[in-house]
Amino acid sequence: MEIYRVSFIGHREIEDYSFAANQVDSVVRELIATKEYVEFYVGRNGEFDILVASAIKRIQRELGKRNSSLILMLPYPVAETEAYEKYYDEVEYPRELYKVHYKSAITKRNEWLVDHSDMLVAYVIRAYGGAAQCLKKAVARGIEIRRVDRESVEWDRQ
Repeated sequence: MEIYRVSFIGHREIEDYSFAANQVDSVVRELIATKEYVEFYVGRNGEFDILVASAIKRIQRELGKRNSSLILMLPYPVAETEAYEKYYDEVEYPRELYKVHYKSAITKRNEWLVDHSDMLVAYVIRAYGGAAQCLKKAVARGIEIRRVDRESVEWDRQ
């Protein structure tokens, strides 16, 4: 079976929630319809991550989970793992992050996401910050990128 890996990255706060939600729904539905199996990698560090996880769960309830899984990618160990395991299909903590200092763990996890994905779905409206840095890395790496924001930052197309 061919597994297509998709990571989501975005700012902690969403300015146009309705637009971003519609865009995420569209991307998730398209991927489930066109790929043999999709692993959706998400974090849990802000509004965008929560929006994405909720959208994927809702669409899985509607279409079924036969060809997709929702995977929470943690940047460091957390106490709530048991609760997360009830919500997500899987909860992962990449081995490469075991010795990373907690202050840089989210950045390193985001880099891991880019390095292990076929596609990055991005909500990035500023050319600075962690989400912007992750998008720049994905552009440099040449993986497929889908934007789910209204404002396209010009440097992402260079």
